[in-house]
Amino acid sequence: MTWQTRFSLAGKTALVTGASSGIGTAIAEVFADAGADIAGHGRDADRLNALGERIQSTGRGFAAVTGDLTGPTETEAVATQALEAFGQIDILVNSAGVALTGPAVDYDLADWQRTLAVNLTAPFILSKALLPGMMQRKQGKIINISSQTGVIALQDHAAYATSKGGLNALTKSLMTEAAPHNVQVNAICPTVVLTEMGQELWSASEKKDPFIARTPLGRFGEPVEIADMALYLASPASDLVNGAILMIEGGYSSI
Repeated sequence: MTWQTRFSLAGKTALVTGASSGIGTAIAEVFADAGADIAGHGRDADRLNALGERIQSTGRGFAAVTGDLTGPTETEAVATQALEAFGQIDILVNSAGVALTGPAVDYDLADWQRTLAVNLTAPFILSKALLPGMMQRKQGKIINISSQTGVIALQDHAAYATSKGGLNALTKSLMTEAAPHNVQVNAICPTVVLTEMGQELWSASEKKDPFIARTPLGRFGEPVEIADMALYLASPASDLVNGAILMIEGGYSSI
C-alpha cells in the first residue's frame, strides 16, 4: 500500500458537524480532497450550499444536513439525515461547538447547559447513533474536536473546559467499546484557532499577547492544520491510533 493509499479516503462517507464555518469547513474540504463524500452539518444554509458547490465541483458527493444540536431529538435527526443521504457513515467528526466564556461566579446557567449540550451531549448522541453501523462493518472512525482547555486550565473557561474535558473522557470510554470491532475513536485538542470565533474571542491584544508569549511556537493555529490532523485520524494510516488525546497547540501544555 502506497502512502497515498494509506492517507486516502476514497469510497468513504463522512459526517462533519459544524461544517458551515471554521474548523468544520476546513475538515470537510480536506476530506473531500482526499476522496470522501461529505454530509456537512451546519446552521448557515448559505455557507453550507457554497461548501457543497465547492465539494461537488471536485466530483465528490455532498449532502447538506441541518439541525440544532442543543436537543436530543434534533441531534438524532442529524444522524438520520446523513444516513438517508449516503446509506452509511464511515467517519464521524464532531466539530460543532460553542465557546461561551466568562467568570464562573457570574456564569449564566443557561449558557452552561447550552455549552454542555452542543460540545458534549451531541457528540455522544451522534456516536451512539452511528457507532453500531461502524462496529457491524468492522471499520470506522470517530474524531472529536476537543481543545487544549480540556487538558489544561484557562481563566473564564469553566463551562467550555468542562465540556471538552468530558469529551476527552468520552473519547477514551467509547474507544474501549469500539476497538474490538476495529473502530478507532480519537480526539484533537487544538490551541486557539484563527476561525471567525477564535478571532472574535482572542483579538484583544491584552488577552492574545500573553497567551502567544506562553506558547513555545509563538502563534495560534490555522483551520487547515486541524483538518490535516483529522485527515490522518480518518485515514488507514492511523489504524493503530486509538483513544488518543492529541495536543496540537504549539507546545503550550509541555512547559
